[in-house]
Amino acid sequence: MSTPAEADTNHQSPSGSDCPGILRRYSSWPFPVVMASIFFAASLAPSLLPRPTAVQGLLSGLSLALGYGLGVLGVWLWHYLQIPTASAGWQRRIGKISAVACGLIILTFLWKSSTWQNSVRELMGMEPSAGARPLLLALLAGLTFGLLLLAARLFRRVFRLFVSFLHRFLPPRVSYLAGLAVTILVFWTAINGVLLRSALRVADRSFQQLDALIEPDMDPPPQFGGAIGSRSLVEWKDLGRQGRLFVSSGPTADDLSAFFGTPTPAPLRIYVGLHSASTADERADLALRELIRAGGFERSILVLATPTGTGWIDPGALDTVEYLHRGDIASVAAQYSYLNSPLALLTEAAYGAEMAEAMFARIYGYWRSLPRDSRPRLFLHGLSLGAFNSDLSFNLFDIIDDPFDGALWSGPPYRTETWRKATAQRNPGSPAWLPTFRDGSVVRFANQQGLQKVDSDWGHFRLVFLQHASDPITFFDPAMMWREPSWMQSPRGPDVTPDLRWFPVVTSLQVAADMIVGTAPTGFGHEMAPADYIEAWVALTEPEGWGIHELQRLREHFHHGVHP
Repeated sequence: MSTPAEADTNHQSPSGSDCPGILRRYSSWPFPVVMASIFFAASLAPSLLPRPTAVQGLLSGLSLALGYGLGVLGVWLWHYLQIPTASAGWQRRIGKISAVACGLIILTFLWKSSTWQNSVRELMGMEPSAGARPLLLALLAGLTFGLLLLAARLFRRVFRLFVSFLHRFLPPRVSYLAGLAVTILVFWTAINGVLLRSALRVADRSFQQLDALIEPDMDPPPQFGGAIGSRSLVEWKDLGRQGRLFVSSGPTADDLSAFFGTPTPAPLRIYVGLHSASTADERADLALRELIRAGGFERSILVLATPTGTGWIDPGALDTVEYLHRGDIASVAAQYSYLNSPLALLTEAAYGAEMAEAMFARIYGYWRSLPRDSRPRLFLHGLSLGAFNSDLSFNLFDIIDDPFDGALWSGPPYRTETWRKATAQRNPGSPAWLPTFRDGSVVRFANQQGLQKVDSDWGHFRLVFLQHASDPITFFDPAMMWREPSWMQSPRGPDVTPDLRWFPVVTSLQVAADMIVGTAPTGFGHEMAPADYIEAWVALTEPEGWGIHELQRLREHFHHGVHP
């Protein structure tokens, strides 16, 4: 065994080339290649959702680069601590063995990747993927790794330039630290200040144009519950694309009358667009005035819905509850952004919470001023970012003496505070993907199989979290980088493949990729099915006149796509 010579820091080259030279020598060791192969192989294992080949290629290339970088860092640390290393001859032998082993690992996992992805697709009722997926995947991963390696080398070159300059004025070790800090600052400024901001500006313009788009075949619904018309306080053009879709879709009086076989009123839908007023408070005031004008507080049920980032409200959520209450229901919502939820959460997170708080303050404040025996039952609803902001819209101490009736929050993001507390404090023995919380009299969880069974009765104030075990937006957790999440423990959710395994760092990248670009059929992942909502709304609102056969007829009605 031999020990590397100790570097004389007082006689290093002013150019700082010793450090990059050491890194080049370390990168030729087997360990970085082994680490890269392990990370690459782990990234091919299945996750919560099926991934397209392009996404898998990018993810595997990122994992490959991350493993390689950690390997280089590990070898550098080994040398820095002056731990003895093998002789040159043994290093060559280890390198050959490692190359063969890594090749076998990569080929085996590439060969299994299609089978693993198809296992997830089969679980969700999707057609299996075919074609030369492993070859294309490997090419995309290699390209991604190459680009990241070029970026790393550019970082090293800039670092050397700064070190060379700083070495004239500072001691060697100080120049290295200062050079590293300046290089990181330069790259962060370039990425965040130029690339990301430019991309966000392009996205902002695109979503703004889409929000303003009025489809040529979309006209204001005539006399739609009085919400849109000559007397309306809200302009049709100011509703935004999602607002126009919301108020002009859903079941009509004719639809409901045909289903029930008796004259049935049309549900009332009120929506205030981002451009209907300039501030959140003004939009909330406008929504309240429009709801009063249209007679929303004269219905038996009132739903305060918080949209997603684009202003979209899941039609499966509202259509189903409108059927369950035979049209005797009003819903109200206000737009706070036209960006999709990830971008809205990244750039306009405060706007969503501000809008939700303003809407709740106005609607709830007026509602509680009404006589208790004549006012409608008030429920909150939100999907995804809408659930997150709806949870933030009220303070328990402000409503404890006169609470609203309940809330249905579907696909809650992992940052949703009430969801996090209830899941973390779940009863022993209940799974994280469908927990029971205390006696179930206030908070209950539901999935595509219905509500978790509890022995106690519902209280007057009810919260329901509707979630799928395969939803990455709900079950992503940064802590899974270093520990296995509880939802992966046995028993697993019905829509999570048993082939899913936890790997440090890599699993968090997989679930993050699922969260950003993952897609799933209705009833899985982040896509809620109308049948899921039917079960949740029935438990939450207890509509009258619905037996087993009537509910099955309603499920079939939505299953056949009458109101998708």
